[in-house]
Amino acid sequence: MLSSLKLLALTAITYGLTSLPIALMPMTSTAIAQNISPRQTEADRLLREGFQQFQTQQIDAALMTWQKSLAIYREIKERGGEGEVLGSLGIAYHVLRDYDKAIEYQLQSLAIAKEIKDRVGEMQALRSLGNSYYAVGNYEQAIASLQQSLAIARETKDRVTEMQVLSNLGFTYYSLGKYEQAIKYYLQHLAIARESKERLEEEHSLSYLGNAYRYLSKYDKAIEYGLQRLAVTRELQDREREGQSLGNLGLAYYYLGNYDKAINYQLQRLTITREINDRLGEGQALGNLGINYLALGNYEKVVEYQLKRLAITRKIADRLGESQALGNLGIAYDALGKYEKAIQYHLQGLAINRELKSRQGESASLINLGLAYHNLGKYNKATEYYLQSLVIKRELKDRQGEGVAVGNLGQAYLALGNRDQAIEYYLQGLAIAREIKDRQGEAVDLHNLGVVSYQQNQPELAILFYKQSVNVRESIRNDIKNLDKAAQQSYASSISGTYRRLADLLLRQNRVMEALQVLDLLKVQELEDYLKNIKGNDRTLQGVRLLEPEKVVSEKLNVSGLVKSSEINRQLAIQIQQIPKSDINQVPEYLQKMPQGSVLVYPLILSDRLEIILFAPNTLPISRTVPITQSNLDALIVEFRTALQDSGSDDVKEPAQKLYNLLIKPIEADLINAKATTILYAPDQQLRYAPLAALYDGKQWLSEKYRISNLIAYSLSDFSTKSKRSPNVLAGAFGGKAGENKFGQVALPATLIEVRAISKTLQNSTTLEEKDFSLQATKDHLSNHNILHFATHAEFNTGKPENSRIFFGNGDILQLNEITNLPLQNIDLMILSACQTGVGKLGDGVEILGFGYQVQKAGAKTAIASLWKVDDAGTQALMDAFYQELQSDNLAIAEALQKAQIKMIRSSQYNHPAFWSAFFIIGNGL
Repeated sequence: MLSSLKLLALTAITYGLTSLPIALMPMTSTAIAQNISPRQTEADRLLREGFQQFQTQQIDAALMTWQKSLAIYREIKERGGEGEVLGSLGIAYHVLRDYDKAIEYQLQSLAIAKEIKDRVGEMQALRSLGNSYYAVGNYEQAIASLQQSLAIARETKDRVTEMQVLSNLGFTYYSLGKYEQAIKYYLQHLAIARESKERLEEEHSLSYLGNAYRYLSKYDKAIEYGLQRLAVTRELQDREREGQSLGNLGLAYYYLGNYDKAINYQLQRLTITREINDRLGEGQALGNLGINYLALGNYEKVVEYQLKRLAITRKIADRLGESQALGNLGIAYDALGKYEKAIQYHLQGLAINRELKSRQGESASLINLGLAYHNLGKYNKATEYYLQSLVIKRELKDRQGEGVAVGNLGQAYLALGNRDQAIEYYLQGLAIAREIKDRQGEAVDLHNLGVVSYQQNQPELAILFYKQSVNVRESIRNDIKNLDKAAQQSYASSISGTYRRLADLLLRQNRVMEALQVLDLLKVQELEDYLKNIKGNDRTLQGVRLLEPEKVVSEKLNVSGLVKSSEINRQLAIQIQQIPKSDINQVPEYLQKMPQGSVLVYPLILSDRLEIILFAPNTLPISRTVPITQSNLDALIVEFRTALQDSGSDDVKEPAQKLYNLLIKPIEADLINAKATTILYAPDQQLRYAPLAALYDGKQWLSEKYRISNLIAYSLSDFSTKSKRSPNVLAGAFGGKAGENKFGQVALPATLIEVRAISKTLQNSTTLEEKDFSLQATKDHLSNHNILHFATHAEFNTGKPENSRIFFGNGDILQLNEITNLPLQNIDLMILSACQTGVGKLGDGVEILGFGYQVQKAGAKTAIASLWKVDDAGTQALMDAFYQELQSDNLAIAEALQKAQIKMIRSSQYNHPAFWSAFFIIGNGL
């Protein structure tokens, strides 16, 4: 599988900022001495007249007036007046953007101020010089001049000038992308602004502080200062700045991945811009709304908002905004597969960027054009655009952009069958990524090198590159939000394929422990793709161990080295074969802490076969290969689920036995040898919808033989033995009257009986029924209980986390991505007894995995949920049995559920797996 192309979408984000200009204030006239000559009186009058003309925007007239004044001051040798008028001329030329002349006059003014020891004049000349040096791009000189001006302002205790120079220094560092330094100066500026009650200056400082923290990916800080700025703008009743504050808060939430809040803030900004007829701001708000929907994958909404923005930009002649809207429309149509339309928009954006002489914008348009042609299969045309983009990136010394361009060139040449050229570009990209510490780019380039090695039938080299890619990815898991969102989506889609391909290759070489580690990390990566909030730990950070021969080869690989890749691969294979099997399959220490009798079972679904890995403590892992195509396996899973949910049919045993023969029969003897009593099961893809407990060996259901828990990932699990606590249940019931519709859901009157039965069985229980069963009431009672039982509607649907949710008796809804807001630190077990999965269609089951992860992330140790909505009476019977077992012998959760299921199997009324197999444990259940 080829990795997805790196998407460089520089047009994708419009920040909605109004850049505050560096303050440029004309100097005040010097005190006029007594007994002055008529000529000086005339010069002073002309100086004041020039000030008046300057303040009324008559710049040319002011210049002429000041030149006359200057001539007189020089004639009478009045150095103070000469210095002041020179400074004023410098400011006027700065306003006219003739920065060379501005600098020339300010240098003359500075020289005179130093000569006559006029510290105030020196301070003002240095400040103006700093501004003009900044304007011509001489940042070193700008900072030096401003620093000197700041020192004099502090020496003379001129707090106003100190505040303004601090702002200018902050802005200079901000513009240079040196945000830590910018923050340092803006915090000082903020302190003086608050001390002097200069609310506009305070607002200005808060604006840049918020943006600087956002650029540093410190989004909480960005939001903190953004909210302070919003409060100031509302106090000032400045609707335009209020709108900008809302927009920037929206951006911070966008980068946090909280798109609902981001959209809400952008909509508030949109309302204000329309109220005050701020067409530029309206266009920016619409553009940013489109960007949020781009991150959510709602491309039709992207198109809707970007077309509205495009119309506004054309009406107000906002050419930069127009180019951004065109670029975003191109990206959206590319994502929709409408490549010809994408090309049309990118070509229009390219023309504008060239007209504006925006080289960065031009290179972005070129690379996006290359992507669209690449997706069309027109690889030569794609290469043409990538090469043009590469030229600009090198001209701009944009190393990260250069890395993207060479990576995409590698993809195009690989598609053209020119593997040597592809390898050359991938290695160039890898070198750049490592030089600039672009870890994401490094991971993608390593993946691509793995792809080429695989295509060249060099499995050992492919494994090495894939391992390195996975390890880089694990090292940056906590930093993935630093990625541009469009690039992040492309990167995430490619990286899961890396894990699967690597596991496949390792299993082909019987390197089972390494494959097991990769599969475990794949679970974590799938969660990241889905929830976007997954933190690694010390275990995931370790990635997959490089063998000693792999380390040696890795250090030697370069462009010339890969010319002899076949020989390198051969030597690497020989050296790996000489390593003892026990060394290759080294088991991590924490895995050895699994209790005796527990085994890990990790299936991997591949296109042509099913691989099953089994690991038991104090042994090496084993793998078994089962020949079945993925399509046939998926069909069998659907057949099995359908039969399971029909309690009136006996047809379930046939598909149940077929699945048993695929999943358990190959490892049956190994389970017996391991003396297994508990299976810790980590299902792959659609297997997540098929309960392992209901597999049938021809005589018994699997639940009669083993306790079963679905594991999220062993690297995220704690296998240490926990002391058991007496069950203390908080139970909530959705309720309602039979046949009625309640908050858009079918009423569940049997849930009231269910929770009341729990209350009778367990004396310390608390029940919340119907309207009293609210989200807030649940939170209020959580700290006093260790089991949370929800007898209510819950849905696990494919797609976004927001599609999966839990319903409360008063109409509250808790989305899957909001479960972490529950304080579950005291909860040992959370049960959803009336949930269902695949309400719309079956996906890859990551929503089930996501539920378990969110519950554990919130603090609970284990969860029980159901794969379909079970008959009310059947649910009540199973739950009664479960709680009796849990209480009677203080059993582990997995054992209590197993015994409850066996009791159902042996009953006359509920022996069909429809009643008992839907419920499964997520967590180790030990």
